[in-house]
Parts: sequence; structure tokens; C-alpha cells
Amino acid sequence: MRILLIEDNRELSDWLSRLLRKSRYVVDAVHDGADADTALATQLYDLIILDLGLPGMAGLQVLKRFRQKSGLTPVIILTASDAVSNRVAGLDAGADDYLVKPFDPLELEARIRAQLRRRQDNRTSQVVFGPLVLETGERRFSLDGSPLDLTAREYSVLEALVLASGRVVSKAALTETVFGFNDEVTDNALEIYVHRVRKKLGTGKVTIGTLRGLGYALRKSCG
Repeated sequence: MRILLIEDNRELSDWLSRLLRKSRYVVDAVHDGADADTALATQLYDLIILDLGLPGMAGLQVLKRFRQKSGLTPVIILTASDAVSNRVAGLDAGADDYLVKPFDPLELEARIRAQLRRRQDNRTSQVVFGPLVLETGERRFSLDGSPLDLTAREYSVLEALVLASGRVVSKAALTETVFGFNDEVTDNALEIYVHRVRKKLGTGKVTIGTLRGLGYALRKSCG
């Protein structure tokens, strides 16, 4: 799951980015309205966290422009103002939820999960690939009934592959899923995480196949 965090307070942005990455989200962080507008025009996101008090283009303007372009991604507004008029303006502009600073990080994570669940209402709560099971609501994997201990990026690799249901995921697409645009990505960074996931899957009934020049795909063992 990829989140765009739009927050001009660098300290708060860095703290929230670390928090969300620990919860296995890929996070892109921008700090003004113009960069947010550009990010939304060039990248698809599963959720947007938007501060209203942005330099340059205001947060409400960013939101209105995004909705006018038929952007459907859930948006959670963060703001220092708890005035009812500001909440109404944000919701009327197209926000899905509203959180006033200061806030409890556990509440923010709960609201993120709630928005993602709503977006997945028409999807199954489980994705099954042989003995591998992804529980989308809890964001966890199990293999043969036992939980898989995955880091955030390992989780992103396996999530992208299992959601493809055996279809090939290109290296470029997988790289975009696993790494945010703030990350420094070396040439072999993706292969390192694919290798780690392969080791955790073991030599059982589910493996990650490499298709040279194409990408990666999950495979079920015939044995």
C-alpha cells in the first residue's frame, strides 16, 4: 500500500513517515502544494494524508484539483484548526476523514485502516495463493497456517506478487510498489528484497519465479 504524505512541517513529516513505514506502508512525503499536485498527477496512491496549511498552493486547493481530475483515492486531512467551518470546508472539498493536531498516532493508523477497508469493500478480505494467505484487513501473511515475519519492504514485495495471482509483475512496477520516491534505490536493491522473501517462503509449495526481461511471478509447486 502506497501513501502520499503532504505535510510542510519537516519534523512531523519525518516522524509520520517512519511510523507508517514501520506499519508496512510505502510512503512518499512532500512538503508543499505544488509538489503534492505534481505527485498526484504522476503516481497512483492508495491513501493521501493532507495538511491544510501548506505553503504555495493551499491544501484545500490541492484537494479540489485532485477531485476535479476524478481522483478517487481516500484523503485524510490533518490540521491544527478544530473549527467546525474548516472541517465542513474540507469535507465539502472531497476529504474522507479529518484529524486535528495534536493526535494520537494509534488513532491515525486506525483511521487509515478504516479508509482502506472501505476502499476494499468489494474485494475479498483474504487473498489465497495455495498455502499462502494474505489477510488484507490485518495486513499480514501466513504460510501453511503459520505467520510470516516480514519487514515492511518484504511485505510490499509479497503483497504485489500475491495480488497479481500468478501473473508477471515487471521489475519497474515492483520497484515503484516497494520504494517511495524519497528512497535512494541502488541497481540491485529490489533483488535483495526478492531474495529475502524467497528465503522466508522456503522451498515449499509457493516460490517466486524470475522471468528474464519481464519480471517476477508467484508460482505454485506441483509437488
